[in-house]
Amino acid sequence: MESSVILGIETSCDETSAAVLETPYWLRGHVVSSQDEHSLYGGVVPEIAARAHLKLIDKVVRKTLDDAGCQLGEIDAVAVTAGPGLIAALLVGVSWAKGFAFGLGKPLIPVHHMEGHLFAPSLENNEARPPFVALLVSGGHTLLMYVPKWGEYELLGQTRDDAAGEAFDKVSKLLGLGYPGGPVIEERSHQGLDDRYRFPRPMLRTDQNRHDSGYYDFSFSGLKTAVARKVEELKGRGTLEESVSDIAASFQSAAVEVLCKKTMRAVKEKACSRVLLGGGVSANSRLKKDLTEELFPDGVLYYSSPRLSADNAAMIACAGAFRFQQGETARSDLSADPNLPLPGLRGPQR
Repeated sequence: MESSVILGIETSCDETSAAVLETPYWLRGHVVSSQDEHSLYGGVVPEIAARAHLKLIDKVVRKTLDDAGCQLGEIDAVAVTAGPGLIAALLVGVSWAKGFAFGLGKPLIPVHHMEGHLFAPSLENNEARPPFVALLVSGGHTLLMYVPKWGEYELLGQTRDDAAGEAFDKVSKLLGLGYPGGPVIEERSHQGLDDRYRFPRPMLRTDQNRHDSGYYDFSFSGLKTAVARKVEELKGRGTLEESVSDIAASFQSAAVEVLCKKTMRAVKEKACSRVLLGGGVSANSRLKKDLTEELFPDGVLYYSSPRLSADNAAMIACAGAFRFQQGETARSDLSADPNLPLPGLRGPQR
């Protein structure tokens, strides 16, 4: 297969990122600039994120090209996150990429953000290829799929309310631990007892079967509410501060158990013990540890390093390279779509 050089652009949320990928796996340059100011507000403020992208994108791309030693004439195509995400943030990346690709006379490739997360582990492990069961867990999405081949995705389950990462963020806010919630909840969990409080495991019952509508689906709003009630109870007793680590650990234990058990249901039904874990929450060490133990001794778990688990342009370039090889390029009227459907996805979407 002839190699190609793909410039990837990612601005779906609060990371401004660019990458130069020479296919299949040579990541020549990669820059991720995170926006720390959102921690002041307990979450991402879309308008602030968009303005920051506008300020940063030229510098980020220039540094990426310099790090890669890449001349403009080497670039074969430009891949950009077209959705889903924050519309104002997405528009910065899409508009910039359209202008850059037009100026170079090169094809533009729209990429679905979650397909990027699906491809990310393959950048570090060329064994991370279909077929596999995929669990994609991020701040905005929780998807359980069976992937027989790249571009063909069978949706098994998804969240009905809060995504897994969103639940971590909300619980962190309840506990006064700040934003983003995933890393700090995990850190405090190391200091706590994960069986101190028995929080509910939503939509996880032993009497379910694959014909039940909730067999593979997820719901985290009830778990968040249970934590909120416990927080209020402990506040009333004046014992919240000394209980924060135990609450964090107990919440994490409940969330991870649901994610693992649902994934193992898919492993059993599909007779596929190869599992790929993607998205920002895939950086959680407890989730990786428990899934690895569930898959032992015959299964294998693929996941990215923390840098490629979070939002980044390397994964967008990788997914874009696949779409480019399929001959898929954008029309001139491409725009951002915060509700962009995942291409090749089939199943019970709601």
